[in-house]
Amino acid sequence: MRRCHCIFKIGLTAALGMALLTAPATSQDAKSEGKSAGEQSASGKDTNDGHAYSGMYTFLKEGEFVQVTVEDEGHVTGFISRYGDGESDKGAFLDQFFKTGKLEENKLAFTTETVHGVWFEFTGTVERGEGKNPGDEAYYVLKGTLIENLSDVNKKVTSHVREVEFKMFPQDAGPTAEPRK
Repeated sequence: MRRCHCIFKIGLTAALGMALLTAPATSQDAKSEGKSAGEQSASGKDTNDGHAYSGMYTFLKEGEFVQVTVEDEGHVTGFISRYGDGESDKGAFLDQFFKTGKLEENKLAFTTETVHGVWFEFTGTVERGEGKNPGDEAYYVLKGTLIENLSDVNKKVTSHVREVEFKMFPQDAGPTAEPRK
């Protein structure tokens, strides 16, 4: 009897979980039905909330990256992980968190905190890249202008402006779990 009761609980929990999982998808589908084709991504999924753009993108050098997280109402958080170029931090890995970040439709802008006299400003767009499916490398690409600002000991700021293209890393690029034995 006890085993039967446990199976019933598991079945009930699974049914409730499925109901909760399908309910938001149904309401999301109803919302996206009223949108024009231009407001939906190539996969048909509504990306106007921008959450699909969240992820890790390449940065200037091999091994460096930008982590972008799109939150509600277009608020963007994240950071740049890069190698230091200064005398005191040459080759050290530095994380520079976003001071400000905003996404409006596909227009992205962020400014990092200053670390060792250096901060970055990015303005550009999030566009579909050459990746074929969501989760593929370069499915999304950040294209725009990156300004690298450097403040010296006398507080004189030098800015280096360049056009950049940062490709999204594949979704399964993270470490994989070892199977249990």
